[in-house]
Amino acid sequence: MGRGGAGAGVWLDEGLRVALHKDGCRLLEQLLEDPALDIPGNQALPGEKCHPQRLKVMETVLGPVRLRRSYFYRPRRRPEDPGQGRFPLDDALGLVEGYSRGMAKLMCRAGAMSSGYEAASADLKAYAGLEVEGRQIQRVLNLQAPEIARHARRCSPAQPVQPVRVFYISVDGTGVPMMPEELEGRAGKQEDGSAKTREVKLGCVFTQQTTDEENRPLRDPDSTTYVSSFVCAADFGPLIRAEAVRRGMALASVVVVLGDGAPWIWEIARTCFEFAVQIVDFFHACQHLTALTEALFGSATDRAQEYQERWRAYLEVDQVEALIAEATGLLNGPGAAAKEARQQIGYFDTNQNRMLYGAFRAAGYFIGSGVIEAGCKTVVGQRVKQSGMLWSIAGAGNVLATRCVVMNRAFDEFWQQGDLFRDAKMAA
Repeated sequence: MGRGGAGAGVWLDEGLRVALHKDGCRLLEQLLEDPALDIPGNQALPGEKCHPQRLKVMETVLGPVRLRRSYFYRPRRRPEDPGQGRFPLDDALGLVEGYSRGMAKLMCRAGAMSSGYEAASADLKAYAGLEVEGRQIQRVLNLQAPEIARHARRCSPAQPVQPVRVFYISVDGTGVPMMPEELEGRAGKQEDGSAKTREVKLGCVFTQQTTDEENRPLRDPDSTTYVSSFVCAADFGPLIRAEAVRRGMALASVVVVLGDGAPWIWEIARTCFEFAVQIVDFFHACQHLTALTEALFGSATDRAQEYQERWRAYLEVDQVEALIAEATGLLNGPGAAAKEARQQIGYFDTNQNRMLYGAFRAAGYFIGSGVIEAGCKTVVGQRVKQSGMLWSIAGAGNVLATRCVVMNRAFDEFWQQGDLFRDAKMAA
């Protein structure tokens, strides 16, 4: 087929879609105006007045649909009483700012998963032929996100809960660029001591049933779920614990908490997962090892490289105590380098029991926190850390909470609840 034929094919597809959508809108209007449609609460209550045939245009995935529905109003009994009104059909359809639930679902998903709200608008236009402004997508997502997140915390996991060999919890934090009003009075890493970001905490849960032929752990497919929040560490701990419980932590043979050396992570492990094996990410440990050898012997010197390899070998065979003893014996007087070396030695001393990498590997456990570090990039970075973005805490929190629910495969279930037609409430 020539180029003209190919173009005609595209026009035919898109033209047919438009025509079918128009027919669908008319059919939907007829369904919703059917007198036999059983609408919960569509009768006047004592003291209410009914105003029938009130017109409203509902935006749907098919296009605009004209609704004619009854409005029930209870007049004011006292001057300070504002009165009460309701549209039972609107409530039964679950309208969100005049959008159908199907439309609101697409808007929330696109707003969370596209690179920005205007990109979400363009995606809906390209993929579904839907014309909706980015600011409307933002508005609907912010309205729905808190309830979406609450529902996800209550719903059953996408995969049936079953006993697992090793159950992992991993947490980390990453900075999100913020509007100036969200940063007032906060210390940061800028030259003037100010902050440009607020830390969002991300936690993940995943499972492991098997290892490969070399006893290296294999993460179970589609087993990773996420939780995010801007709350403090003390409040984030119960959130990730609730997700772990929801996912079936109680049925696991072994529970492991993976993280870097940040004290707040291990405080969460102490207070929320006191029975868990704690493992410091091996690659973070090696970074601290580099900092230690450079403080003792200088940057990029042969001796620094020699001890880095020597002490890495100690880490791999559970000889952290020997590493600490040798490094302490090499300390030489005061000075900035010695101070840095002491700090690094303290890091290894604090985390000795979390650095038994030989034993952890022999048991077939993960010793790296790559899953949560990748999550910080894919869940957080790709959506709220794009060039030029500045956020409010509420705005970024809503986007990330919704994004987590989508990535946790729990998004569709929220939109299925209370569906007027799914629940077969139409008369035959």
